[in-house]
Amino acid sequence: MFQQPSNMMEGQLHPLESESEIGRMRDDELDSTTKSGSENHEAASGDDQNPRPNKKKRYHRHTQHQIQEMEAFFKECPHPDDKQRKELGRELGLEPLQVKFWFQNKRTQMKTQHERHENTQLRTENEKLRADNMRYREALSTASCPNCGGPTAVGQMSFDEHHLRLENARLREEIDRISAIAAKYVGKPVVSYPLLSSPMTPRPFEFGAQPGTGDLLRSISSPSEADKPIIIELAVAAMEELVRMAQMGEPLWMTSLDGTTYVLNEEEYIRTFPRGIGPKPTGFKCEASRETAVVIMNHINLVEILMDVNQWSTVFSGIVSKASTLDVLSTGIAGNYNGALQVMATEFQVPSPLVPTRESYYVRYCKQHAEGTWAVVDVSLDNIRPSPTARCRRRPSGCLIQEMPNGYSKVTWVEHVEVDDSGVHSLYKQLVSTGHAFGAQRWIATLDRQCERLASVMATNVPTGDVGVITNQDGRKSMLKLAERMVMRFCAGVSASTAHTWTTLSGTGADDVRVMTRKSVDDPGRPPGIVLSAATSFWLPVSPKRVFDFLRDENSRSEWDILSNGGVVQEMAHIANGRDTGNCVSLLRVNSANSSQSNMLILQESCTDPTASFVIYAPVDIATMNVVLNGGDPDYVALLPSGFAILPDGSTITAATSSAGGGIDTDAAGSSGGSLLTVAFQILVDSVPTAKLSLGSVATVNNLIACTVERIKASLSCENA
Repeated sequence: MFQQPSNMMEGQLHPLESESEIGRMRDDELDSTTKSGSENHEAASGDDQNPRPNKKKRYHRHTQHQIQEMEAFFKECPHPDDKQRKELGRELGLEPLQVKFWFQNKRTQMKTQHERHENTQLRTENEKLRADNMRYREALSTASCPNCGGPTAVGQMSFDEHHLRLENARLREEIDRISAIAAKYVGKPVVSYPLLSSPMTPRPFEFGAQPGTGDLLRSISSPSEADKPIIIELAVAAMEELVRMAQMGEPLWMTSLDGTTYVLNEEEYIRTFPRGIGPKPTGFKCEASRETAVVIMNHINLVEILMDVNQWSTVFSGIVSKASTLDVLSTGIAGNYNGALQVMATEFQVPSPLVPTRESYYVRYCKQHAEGTWAVVDVSLDNIRPSPTARCRRRPSGCLIQEMPNGYSKVTWVEHVEVDDSGVHSLYKQLVSTGHAFGAQRWIATLDRQCERLASVMATNVPTGDVGVITNQDGRKSMLKLAERMVMRFCAGVSASTAHTWTTLSGTGADDVRVMTRKSVDDPGRPPGIVLSAATSFWLPVSPKRVFDFLRDENSRSEWDILSNGGVVQEMAHIANGRDTGNCVSLLRVNSANSSQSNMLILQESCTDPTASFVIYAPVDIATMNVVLNGGDPDYVALLPSGFAILPDGSTITAATSSAGGGIDTDAAGSSGGSLLTVAFQILVDSVPTAKLSLGSVATVNNLIACTVERIKASLSCENA
């Protein structure tokens, strides 16, 4: 007797199926279900007990009556249970196992027939689209200007010719989509997804409501219906360019002399991508860079961060001062961001009032290229909405994300912009001109550090041996969330943003102190009243790592912190949030002789990577922090963050990664060269929002920041001597 496995997979031909019968079914293209059947082995006990390898097994065919009866039963019930199989076998003189195999093979036969039918339909549709595509290409290749007879550009085509070009882009997307569906859903109905959909209400761009906003951002609005097809075509072309830019080597990308970075060959770029978004504007400089790293986050979460403007601007708060989604042209398909299109406006920054921010109006497009491989690309829309005040435009920039084992992802970032950097202060010229201020290395280093920070938020195996380590999971999350808001507020208020205006006080030039005032009303995250912000940037002949270690160390705080009144600073609690010991959130206490400060603590976050370091702090009271440490809501804690932003001066910048990719080597960051240090303070000068700012308050803040700078210079000069 044959022993058959009970867990035979559905739709798999049983090994006892006759080879000749299978061949006959395939030759006849399964055109008649009445000719179907199965052949079952006629068991012979002698053969079972003494099998011979070369002996052909004997088969017999079901009778026509048996086949007709089982066909009729199959139409009513294609999945009979054990009881039904036994009853049917009894009526037809068959074993229940024979009935079971016949129904399995019949279902496989029907599925195969259905798949072939669906594949035929898909092939026919695909060929039709390809034929249309070729016809449109031919029409476009012979298009000429009706006025001069020369080749046409998009803006000069006739309406019909322009429509063909847009239709061609749509067809390319449709072919990709049908191919993906065919590969993944063969045998299932093909769902038709609309290319354009706008279920979300576009958010207004917040820059426009603030005084002092630049002309470019003030004039930005959602794209018109006529613009949307052009935007889609531009995004599709940009995606193709980004993927090639991320994967190509020489001669497009040349290795630098030290072998640690890539340099774009502009002539080769123009030959490789002749269309693009047009020639480089007069007076603009090209900044192009590429960097690769493996980060501790899975590819799905990375894509979500990049496509959610709030998460994206939070993770990259040191680079993105403001961002908004103006319109959503497509939310993607199949419940994810594959095919998502968003029109965005962003202000990019360097944390210093000496470097103008870069405003950009662009489309962001996300696409899944293979299982576990995604790409997100930005490209400027300046051709659609030209502005004479635009100083920056983004050629296809973004990242290629590849899934790695154990929840990691390999990210290749390409940053390619053309910019007018004439407004950059001479202190920062070298850093900006080399592309390290806004380039791919800074994006990758920030992403790597923030992925470690997010991993620490979710950590559950926190060591309990160290004194001061916060192990309460809710308390850790609340404190990290509060520190995150503190860092965002600091970064948003220290740059030369178009959203606010700095007033320069008299000084020596490079060390000029810049001040501005803000009125805080009905903001639960800020104390009410008039807030005076002051900032200055200067150069130090000390490596960024030494400056960072000096400023974050509580033992050396009394050397520069005038407000601590020379008191001893102790760390009460801390949360490590990265591989580098400098990446942590701390709760400090100043043991001062002044009893009025006995109930005050200092919340501090220090973070470092190869491209930038920050030490940011804000005074908080004990009662409030007790609530936070017990898992309370940190959103209502009023903060006035002050602190430091430390950048390399551009003379020597150690590469974050090798050409083969890998993790960020923070120990090597800024190992030589000088530092560019920005000091920024925020002080509540009057608790009444309607009060007038006195000159005495300005003078006090000016003296405070000037004395702090002198103390830092003196301390680090002594160390450097």
